[in-house]
Parts: sequence; C-alpha cells; structure tokens
Amino acid sequence: MNPPPRWFGNRPLPRPEEDLEDQGLSFDVGTLIERRKVLAGVGVGTLAFALAACSPTGSKGTASSSTAAEIPDETAGPYPGDGSNGPDVLEQSGIVRSDIRSSFGTSTTTAEGIEMTLELKIVDMANNNQPFAGVAVYVWHCDRSGEYSMYSSGLEDENYLRGVQVADADGMVRYTSIFPACYAGRWPHIHFEVYPDTDSITDHTTAIATSQVALPQETCTAVYATTGYEQSVKNMQGVGLDSDNVFGEDSGAAQLATVTGNTGSGYTVSLTVNVDTNTEPAGGGAPGGMPPGNAPAMPDGQRPGNAPTAPAPSGS
Repeated sequence: MNPPPRWFGNRPLPRPEEDLEDQGLSFDVGTLIERRKVLAGVGVGTLAFALAACSPTGSKGTASSSTAAEIPDETAGPYPGDGSNGPDVLEQSGIVRSDIRSSFGTSTTTAEGIEMTLELKIVDMANNNQPFAGVAVYVWHCDRSGEYSMYSSGLEDENYLRGVQVADADGMVRYTSIFPACYAGRWPHIHFEVYPDTDSITDHTTAIATSQVALPQETCTAVYATTGYEQSVKNMQGVGLDSDNVFGEDSGAAQLATVTGNTGSGYTVSLTVNVDTNTEPAGGGAPGGMPPGNAPAMPDGQRPGNAPTAPAPSGS
C-alpha cells in the first residue's frame, strides 16, 4: 500500500514516507532555487537566514578576473565520488550545501584544518563571457592528512569535503571547507566538475567541465607550518607546479587560485572558471583506463596521505 501524499509548500514530497531531509538531491536543488526566487522578490536582508543550510556563504573576497583562456580539462582522479569510479555521493540527499567540512547522512564527522572559503566564478564563454548562472558545481578535495572521504581506509563511510552548489546570477558558487593537504606525488589542489543544470547533477557523463584548482606555494607553505599538516611539508618538497602531472604543462596558468587571508582567520581561495560549451569535454572519468565501479588502490596498498613507494596515480 502506497503511503498517503505529503506536501512541502506547493510541492509534493517524492518520498512521503521519509523525513524532509531525506527527499533526495532533486528535491534539495528545487528547494534551493525556490528560496533564491523568494530572496529576489523580498530582499536578501529579510530572508537571508533561509539559505543557511544550502546556499553560498558570505566571503572575504571576490573571484579573480576573467581571462580568455578556457579552463583546462583534467581527469577527475581516482577519488571522484561521482559514480565514475565506485561510490556516488551525487545521488545522496544533503550533497547540496555550502559548508562541506562535515559528513552528512549516517555520520557527522568534521574534517579538521585551517578554514578555507572557496569561491569559483563560472563564466559562459559561448555566451559572450556572461556569468554562467544556474550551472551546478561539484567540489571535492582531500583532508588535512591527504586522504579522501569515501575511498581512504577507515573513511569509506564518510563524505566530508564534498558538496554541490548552484551558481547564482553572478555565476558564483562558494564553499566553506578546510585547506587540503599535500600528499605524495601531487601539487596541492581542489577538484571540481561543472554540470549544465540541476537535472544533470546525478549523471557524471553530463559534466561540461572537469578541472582542478592549484593552490599557491606561499599559502601552502604557511598552512603546512601549522599543527596537523606536518606530513605535507615533506610531501611538498618532492613536487612542483612545473612538474606536477596535472598542472605541469603550463604551471597551472589558468588554474592557479588567488588567495587572501592568513592561518589565524582562514583563507579565501578564488578562481574564475571559463567554460566553453562549444568544445567537447575531455576530462573526467576513471583514471588511467581504470574500469568504472572499482575503487582505486594506491601503490603497494599505500593510502593517499602517506608517501607511496611508486608514483601516485595520474591526476589523483
């Protein structure tokens, strides 16, 4: 027997037998869009509290200016969590959020580290470089130990440091997170995928851009001198922007973020992401021909946070 219908405002709940927070990703996105429409009609000051759970947070700076270069397509790496290589967080209700420091669902574990606000300004190159409003952006990165939720040993049931935001009228998405570590074989970085609209988020093959944010050396050096990031100091000695297997071709010219702040108050990491929908996306997918659905293994069973005895997987 089907449960009786339940409604939220003028929308029927897709899962009437479940609580409001368990209605699924599409419902979460619909709620976000409806709230933005309300804000546009009555003013941000009146209902700013309504977006506390699932809209972009305030920031300490603005994204860097747009340039002519399209964001380079990159691999999603071994730990995407988008269904292309095992786990799929994009199917889970709760992934649409601005604060990605804690896990959601069955766990509330919070990743520790220096606070970081990530700002991405998405630009539509095919539309005269206008702000790309309405695109959905999925962001993920490693924790302070260089490990990835959903994949690293002991973190399979965690999903922290992963989140989706929908770009506002200015093409902006913002996330509250922690500064990621440097693990062996890779320059410090943040992964992201851009999807054309909210209906496409749950299918990784529909991404119109997959790339990575490179973090400036000066900022990394300051962060890694603080408690908890000790392993990153050693790991960073063995990598460089010009030799990294993702950024090395041009030292991350179009991917190097602008950063403001300090270790005491936290950092704002900003990047303009130019997306050209007239070009065929060439990034994403499982790394190195690895068949989708299989969780990757680090060399000799190493975890990403530890120094492997062989090179790290390409684009990890």
